[in-house]
Amino acid sequence: MTQKEQQRLGKTLWDIANDLRGAMNADDFRDYMLSFLFLRYLSSNYEEAAKKELGSDYPNINSNIVSEFGVSTPLQLWYEGNSDDIEEFEKQMRRKVHYVIKPQYLWSNITEMARTQDDELTVTLGKGFKYIQDESFDSAFQGLFSEINLNSEKLGKTSTDRNDKLCKIITKIAEGIADFSTDSDTLGDAYEYLIGQFAAGSGKKAGEFYTPQQISTILSEIVTLDSQDPTTGKKDKLDKVLDFACGSGSLLLNVRKRIKDSGGSINKIYGQEKNITTYNLARMNMLLHGIKDTEFEIFHGDTLLNHWDILNEMNPSKKIEFDAIVANPPFSLRWEPNDTLSEDFRFKSHGLAPKSAADFAFLLHGFHFLGKEGTMAIILPHGVLFRSGAEERIRTKLLKDNHIDTVIGLPSNLFYSTGIPVCILVLKKCKKQDDVLFINAAEHFKPGKKQNTLREGDDGEPNDIQKIVETYQFRPEHIERYARRVSMEEIEKNGYNLNISRYVSTSEDEVQIDLEDVNAKLASINESIKINTDKHNEYLKELGLNNI
Repeated sequence: MTQKEQQRLGKTLWDIANDLRGAMNADDFRDYMLSFLFLRYLSSNYEEAAKKELGSDYPNINSNIVSEFGVSTPLQLWYEGNSDDIEEFEKQMRRKVHYVIKPQYLWSNITEMARTQDDELTVTLGKGFKYIQDESFDSAFQGLFSEINLNSEKLGKTSTDRNDKLCKIITKIAEGIADFSTDSDTLGDAYEYLIGQFAAGSGKKAGEFYTPQQISTILSEIVTLDSQDPTTGKKDKLDKVLDFACGSGSLLLNVRKRIKDSGGSINKIYGQEKNITTYNLARMNMLLHGIKDTEFEIFHGDTLLNHWDILNEMNPSKKIEFDAIVANPPFSLRWEPNDTLSEDFRFKSHGLAPKSAADFAFLLHGFHFLGKEGTMAIILPHGVLFRSGAEERIRTKLLKDNHIDTVIGLPSNLFYSTGIPVCILVLKKCKKQDDVLFINAAEHFKPGKKQNTLREGDDGEPNDIQKIVETYQFRPEHIERYARRVSMEEIEKNGYNLNISRYVSTSEDEVQIDLEDVNAKLASINESIKINTDKHNEYLKELGLNNI
């Protein structure tokens, strides 16, 4: 499927969502829409795997006439005729595709119930969701649909109203995707498109779960380049990748796409998310992009309190480390640092971030788990570059230890959640250069009514994303009004202040003014005024009028 077709599918689904949600908020309707898409993907994938497993035993009947046999799906027909073999079949399916879906819970049956306005649709759908999260994946995906309330009054005041609403939604989705390929890449991209659209309609809430694709691309391109010599290009393999505030997982998926597009691979993806709804979105998103449940691990818990067992290994020799870390944590989150946290292995060497802003706490959390040959790219508010107190002390130590590699200033109003300008900090543990690269990209964007965007080279426009990535990659000494490598001596003289405008100003040089020349011109103008005034007064005198 071409990119245009993928966008068309995404737009088709978005139009359906926009049309059907009625008075429901976009972020409320999102959970229903995306869950149904996910069920569609799981079902399609499962039925294809069942065909391969059963071979010639799989009922070879057209889906249009399957109802003549009193069933909704071919697999249901096989189940009814092979009750003694079901247990062994499901055992094989768990081994091969890592999950099982009973025939009555498959999307094809659900859509048939919706088409015929079956009164039991809501009940069957609820049982299906429960089965998938409690039994289908063993225990790996418990709670996956926990935020989906099929009995919510937002769907309708009575059970009949809710059932009718769900019938309508599911029928429209089924019709909308019928003409499109539904492989994992296609549905995954459609899923991502919808997440972006829902985020656009959710305002500040979007900051909890979504990083705009353009920003995501910059971070992904940076961390997939060789950390010691980015000019050599992308790494062949990343063993472990982490996003400790992963939201819907879009950043992690972007890293995977970039490394795969260059012929590389990722062994395992790790993500952490505090919000339960968003955590479930991330897990669905991974599966929808064809990532096996053995190839990723998403943890639900508080990053700052470090609830994740795998990140709590006290033995340094057993500590898990990551080749690439990306993150877009909540900006300037208030938190409660205490005496226990001051001794925490993540913060002990640098100190605690202030109560008013946990930005450096997030940064230090990720940096602790960064491998020696790894790269970390994190989005933060500009305040971390120059604020005093505890943040100044943390920033100073990171600089003295030569861990801050690049500072990138981005334009304002790029995010759904905030209009403030933000920066990207790139950190490394074993840094080759003893300077810091500053990139001031704040004025390179396309203005929009609600939101600004970075240009991508379309229709002869500059490519803002490419310019940032290439500047990082090739690390020039100086690009006028855009980038500069700055020595540690100069940064030290500025009190370890990293305010970008101190090092790379975007202002135009003031035009030099020759005061003597200006004075001569003014004198000439005054003389001209006097001469012309005198002539004018002569004319007025002849006409018998008063002088001016």
